[in-house]
This record gives sequence, C-alpha cells and structure tokens, in this order.
Amino acid sequence: MNQTHAIRTTTAEPARLLLIEDDEAIASLIRLHLSSDYSLTVEHDGLTGFRRAEEEQWSAILLDLRLPSKDGLEICRDLRARLNDTPLLMLTSRSGELDRVLGLEMGADDYLVKPFSMLELGARVKALIRRSATGLNAVRQVEVLSAAGLTLNQRSRECSRDGQPLELTSKEFDLLAWFMAHPGTVFSRSELLEHIWGYAHSGYEHTVNSHINRLRAKLETDPSSPGIIVTVWGVGYRFNAAS
Repeated sequence: MNQTHAIRTTTAEPARLLLIEDDEAIASLIRLHLSSDYSLTVEHDGLTGFRRAEEEQWSAILLDLRLPSKDGLEICRDLRARLNDTPLLMLTSRSGELDRVLGLEMGADDYLVKPFSMLELGARVKALIRRSATGLNAVRQVEVLSAAGLTLNQRSRECSRDGQPLELTSKEFDLLAWFMAHPGTVFSRSELLEHIWGYAHSGYEHTVNSHINRLRAKLETDPSSPGIIVTVWGVGYRFNAAS
C-alpha cells in the first residue's frame, strides 16, 4: 500500500514589533500597514507597554512620546538603564529640535514626526531591524574594548579612562564603542548615523556633531585640540588608538 507524505515547509518567524501608542486610530493604521510583514503587538498605556517591552523579546519597539501612566521618554530612559538595547523608534507630534535631540539622548535609535507616511515608517522599521542583526550589534559581541587609555565594558555599559569612570549617555557609549572597534577607520557623519542610529537621514547629521563634541569634552585633555577622536576635514572622524 502506497503512502503519501505531506511535505512540510518552514518559514522564518516574522519579526516581533511592539507598538506603544495611545491613539487608537493611529495604532489601527499602523497595524493595517505593518501586520502583513511583522508580528505586531499594540499597547495603549505607557506603563503596560513598558512592562511588555521589558519582559519580552522584540525585534523593535515603536514608541509614542505622549502616553498615559508613563511617557515615551521615561520608557526609553528606563529601558536603556536596564541594558535593554532593543531598537527603538519614537513616534511623536512634537517636532521641536529640543524634543528630537532629547529623545535621541535618552537612547532612541530613530525619531519620526507625525503625520508620517506609512512607506517611510516601514523603511525606518526595516532599517532598525537590519541594524539589530548587523553593524553595532556585531561590535557588541566584543565584551571589553581597550585603547587610548580607555576601557569600555559592553556588558555592564561602563567606561573608564586611566581607571577613572566616565559618565556617558547611551548614544555616547555606542558611538565610542563603534570608534574603538574600528581604530584608524574614517567614518562620515552619514555612516555614523547609519551604524549608530540605524537610519541615514541627512537631517540628523548635526546630532553626530553634538555627540562628538560631548564625547571630546569627556575624553580629551584639550577638547579644542582633540587627539582621540580626530576630525578628517571634508570626510568625517576617526579614532586614534595610539593617543
């Protein structure tokens, strides 16, 4: 007696996204456009969303700035403080320069101002997930980086120079880790945006400059004449490991 066997095919599980958005109309629209490509979970309350973000594994988190119970900046800050480095995209109707920079300083990877197109949202999400699999994530596999008198522990997220602890923001830490992992390599501002923030957007290049300046203030003996993070005029920046 002949038997036929069904052929089983397996497909990769879709990336898991957590959307924390209290506007149900916006949440429904995002669900409509992203659910075909991703496994999307929606939470409308900030505190509940934070708990889901902390307790479960996600490919990326989409986070509204203004939320009940716990706002987006608090969520971002507290996740990063707990060493949760899930790629995070902030969604907000607040377009001011200060709000944008503050969100990035708290550890957000990207920032999208409402109203935005669903095509752009999809592109940003794809870039964040790609970043989580390559780029900075690969750098983080090296637990301790040492150069130029600096020691950077990526597991504990601690950094010191000549044995003295340095207080770095989340993005300052990531930027320094990237430089230390690639000594002598020159990176343009757009390349640093792609590697550290996960999305090359010309409107954010000033953010790279401000982070470089703040890093120099913390690292350099004379920030006006830097010897560790060196400017290559007309190109970008490089890390001088021999400093």
